[in-house]
Amino acid sequence: MNNFDFLIVGGGVIGLSVARELHKRGGRNIGVLDRGEVGKEASWAAAGMLSPDIEADLGSEFHRFCSKSLDMYPAMADELKDETGIDIELDRTGTFYLGFDHDDDSLREIYVRQIDAGVNVEFVSPADILTAEPDILQSVRQGLFYPNNWQVENRKLLDALRIYCEQNSIRTIENTRVESLIIENGNVTGVMTKSGDIEAQTVVIATGAWTSLIKIADSTFPLDVKPVRGQMIAFKPETRLIRSVVHSSRVYLVPRRDGRILAGATSDDAGFDKVVTTEAVERLYSSSVMLIPALSGAEIADSWSGLRPCTNDKLPVIGGFPGCKNLTVATGHYRNGILLAPLTAIVVAKNLINKVDFPPAFAPSRLMEDSTVASALIC
Repeated sequence: MNNFDFLIVGGGVIGLSVARELHKRGGRNIGVLDRGEVGKEASWAAAGMLSPDIEADLGSEFHRFCSKSLDMYPAMADELKDETGIDIELDRTGTFYLGFDHDDDSLREIYVRQIDAGVNVEFVSPADILTAEPDILQSVRQGLFYPNNWQVENRKLLDALRIYCEQNSIRTIENTRVESLIIENGNVTGVMTKSGDIEAQTVVIATGAWTSLIKIADSTFPLDVKPVRGQMIAFKPETRLIRSVVHSSRVYLVPRRDGRILAGATSDDAGFDKVVTTEAVERLYSSSVMLIPALSGAEIADSWSGLRPCTNDKLPVIGGFPGCKNLTVATGHYRNGILLAPLTAIVVAKNLINKVDFPPAFAPSRLMEDSTVASALIC
């Protein structure tokens, strides 16, 4: 069957979450199409941090969107456990942001600004930090603690979403790259692939860093979404060294339930190259050991990279596509795809099933005003 009521192009955390939410709201005959294996790109490579108060500008519509999506995680974790039997390991221990001798005193300023904005944040002393996390470098000067910034095991989240699709007759088509959209009389009626055309009444583009490669009427897709490579390593220490997610200006560390500690913080413009570089591994290792000296000599169990989808203003693109009927875009989530998956899925499904308007702050049109393709859109 190559005819769907809803076809989601892109099988990462956004696409799979949209498929699940559409089904939960009564949508049927849903397909998820991916250029590779479902759930094995940026979503798989992420660290699973749920940190709206560190990642987003306070007071912005984006921060409010991030915070609202975070609030949905406890219920979603319980639902997925009931639906699939998979525990996505939502860890609500909290997150530290630490300052050392090489940092300035800006943490105090951040604290005051965030308290004024209503953020749940605590200014913590070195004694408080070392009581909570004894293996942190003793010269820590100050820190912020965010009780409501959490983490999730993103790979188990992806497994749960994939199994939900399997159990509910949501068809996944893997290793099939979309070449272009099929348009008839201003309506998107499906997608063209090298394996043949796939018809759909509604198409949702959730292709992350690969969005700009899709053709639309022989032209490039008029949304510039650039891949930004992020590289990570995973330590496997003999004992558990930290309980909370720990940020510094040089690295973030994420403890997993299986004993690993993930270390990340790299961002570089390397196109679609996912090679893990020696330089990045060495920098992540040295920054991690500087933060937690007990990691010195710990085994590096794994290293990997992923391609974050970044727009010009670093905000997601969520909404109907101007000039094209039956086409919705949900992409460009950059560093926050895992965090924003629940709410993105809900606003997309509410629009497609319940005809609720999209939030205007993330509309595709904001990035297309100067596009010659957009001004003469062929749909």
